Amino acid sequence: MTERARHLGYTSPMTDTALPDRLSTNPKSPFYDEALLQKGVGIKFDGEEKTNVEEYCVSEGWIRVAVGKTVDRKGNPLTIKLKGKVEPYLQK
Repeated sequence: MTERARHLGYTSPMTDTALPDRLSTNPKSPFYDEALLQKGVGIKFDGEEKTNVEEYCVSEGWIRVAVGKTVDRKGNPLTIKLKGKVEPYLQK
């Protein structure tokens, strides 16, 4: 594992490609990785497939999901943090 990958918190789950410990879909976030998101990252949360995940953290065990179509005053989606078992994977 490279020093950069270790610094960014990449782990080696069941897939061949290393997925980060934390990933966000917001381009303004330091945890945003466009190349990885282009490949397609899926999330299983407590054994259930989630499609509206805005951000996740495996080590801390949480995801942020959008609350409907509601947005804040800056136009960003309102999110709530759910705690549980997070399993990211690459979609095929």
